[in-house]
Amino acid sequence: MPLQVSDYSWQQTRTAVFISVPLRGVSVRDTDVFCTENYLKVNCPPFLFEVFLYAPIDDESSKAKIGNDTIVFTLHKKEAAMWETLSLSGVDKEMMQRIREKSILQAQESAKEAMEAKAGARREDQKYTLNVMMKIEEEERKRIEDMKENERIKATKELETWKEHQRKAEEHKIIQREEKLYQQEKQIEEERKKLKHKGLTRNSVSRNLATKGRNSEIIFFEKLKEDSIPAPRSVGNIKINFTPRVFPTALRESQVAEEEEWLHKQAEARRAMNTDIPELCDLKEEEKNPEWLKDKGNKLFATENYLAAINAYNLAIRLNNKIPLLYLNRAACHLKLKNLHKAIEDSSKALELLTPPVADNANARMKAHVRRGTAFCQLELYVEGLQDYEAALKIDPSNKIVQNDAEKIRNIIQGTELKS
Repeated sequence: MPLQVSDYSWQQTRTAVFISVPLRGVSVRDTDVFCTENYLKVNCPPFLFEVFLYAPIDDESSKAKIGNDTIVFTLHKKEAAMWETLSLSGVDKEMMQRIREKSILQAQESAKEAMEAKAGARREDQKYTLNVMMKIEEEERKRIEDMKENERIKATKELETWKEHQRKAEEHKIIQREEKLYQQEKQIEEERKKLKHKGLTRNSVSRNLATKGRNSEIIFFEKLKEDSIPAPRSVGNIKINFTPRVFPTALRESQVAEEEEWLHKQAEARRAMNTDIPELCDLKEEEKNPEWLKDKGNKLFATENYLAAINAYNLAIRLNNKIPLLYLNRAACHLKLKNLHKAIEDSSKALELLTPPVADNANARMKAHVRRGTAFCQLELYVEGLQDYEAALKIDPSNKIVQNDAEKIRNIIQGTELKS
């Protein structure tokens, strides 16, 4: 039976009360202090101190200092006034019990309000963070698009400049060829004029020169034609051979049998239908299809209508309880609604149906472990939650989000061990 402490002392001002409670061997670790606006209790085995206060105090701003075998309380009054006594007088056992119960209810309400306020603040922080990230991503996307557009404009300008340069070079070549042709024609004409004033011999020579001139023209034009038209390329074949490389899968590492078993189970699950549901005759044709109900539940989940989504998954499971994705999606809904034990049950059932483990169901198994681990952590069962997160990382070791969450859980566990 605890020893009641009665040799305490107290002082007061108009706004505060100071209580000194001597407790031999008192320490912060072994002392439990409970305080509300009308009730103060200290439990430090084997000692017990409690007082039913004369008037309400502000329990949030009040303080307790433990040390040197003494606990000193600083209690701030809600109304500035001098108290006649520290505790109420004429309090019987029933009244004491009522005050204790009322104080416990007040403490629970205050804790609940604080938790809701903290959750609301966390949601606001997440929302703000999401908005900031979306804004950053939008700015980054716009920056990349602007950079691509600038590069495109730059490349287009460079291409146009190159085309203009090529056109001018071609025009320059044509002008040079025309000038050369003109000079040759002019030279031939001058030679003809010189030979025109000579005799028969000169006429003969003139004819020869004319023939030579015509031949020169023909040769020039042929040469010009050859310069302007490149010679055709020679035809050839290039034969390329590659050395075949074969990487056979060892029989001990092959999952062919597991894959076939998984496909067989999936085919059986699609064929399995429960026709013993009383309201089956009242359903539409599409509502008798578990896949249609699953898609409907997914759409309701996307609109945050989690209760309606659970109803859709429930009916689908009643029609066919062999489809693992129904349990996995319903676990996500329960997790959103803080039905943590149901989320754990559905995730475990999904993992039970997602066997044997193969590559085709790896993503679903990873999600089931993460959702069950999240539910464990929200129940403050961090060790069990960490086990599920580590199982998810074995399936998808490169998932950065799961890696970060697992590291946070490890830090929480280490912090808990240090505190204990």
